[in-house]
Amino acid sequence: MNCDFCWRHCDIPEGRNGYCQVRRNEGGTIRSLYYGQLVSLAVDPVEKKPFYHFLPGTQSLSVAEAGCNYHCQFCQNFTISQPGCDIPSRYCPPEVVVGLAKRHHVRSISYTYSEPSVWQDYMVDVAMLAQKDGIRNVMVTNGSFSKESWDRIFPVVDALNIDVKGDDSFYTGICKGRLGPVLDSVEEAVRRKRHLEVTTLLIEGIHTRRMVAELGKLLHDRGVQVWHLSRFFPRYQMSDRMATSESFLAEMLEVAGMSGIPYIYGGNSSHVDETRCPSCHAILIHDHRYGGSQRQEALRTIIQGRCAACGSPVYGVFA
Repeated sequence: MNCDFCWRHCDIPEGRNGYCQVRRNEGGTIRSLYYGQLVSLAVDPVEKKPFYHFLPGTQSLSVAEAGCNYHCQFCQNFTISQPGCDIPSRYCPPEVVVGLAKRHHVRSISYTYSEPSVWQDYMVDVAMLAQKDGIRNVMVTNGSFSKESWDRIFPVVDALNIDVKGDDSFYTGICKGRLGPVLDSVEEAVRRKRHLEVTTLLIEGIHTRRMVAELGKLLHDRGVQVWHLSRFFPRYQMSDRMATSESFLAEMLEVAGMSGIPYIYGGNSSHVDETRCPSCHAILIHDHRYGGSQRQEALRTIIQGRCAACGSPVYGVFA
């Protein structure tokens, strides 16, 4: 039996699990092993995802099941994404999650921390209920969808932050994945007019100026408007590597700035990110560190998607 949740299209024999260890063939039917079994449930600033151009200054209810279809050696959330996860979980049916979102007055629900494409059946069920109550849905993902899953995911998700991790050799050697399907999903998100931000976790000594420049061109050519470059910290099978330095991040931000992508930010850093109008360079949001002031600042400086100073379009969803 074939699973069509991700690009791998695992052909799963009877009684066996797919590559992600989340999908299983039982009696000739592919089912999810942990449907609704949440390993994380928390209210976060939406900037933490990170989203800087989607409802800045608001809170999001973050939910996660266990599992991933990659085995990244540097995984920052390996305790819930990788096989052998033994973190306690609790069953939360979709209506309970949406009820919690309403109770906490959040503007969105985030599917995050692990890889939501491998538990997309649950995500879609929650998202459809959330839509009925006017709650937005955002997905933080490695983007390695199957093309079949596009028609399930894109209609119910308002915004995506897709990790674009490195070049293809980085994917095959360090993540056990491929770059191509991720770029296809980036392109499809832009084509379907979903709000999109991209994140690259920079590992000093592996990422290079050339790799970042090439990624910048690939993303720019596909219409990406917002790119976050974040510092790596030692985790999982790369716990012996040094953390990415602030100086390396600054150097890579300079390289990324030559890509033509209008909004570029540094993450996991003391670097203070501000959003400027690409046309007149007026400051629209002074500081994206977690708080609430971003919301009022954005509503004052970005009016109906345009810079209040010069009237030029500003990418994002601000109301």
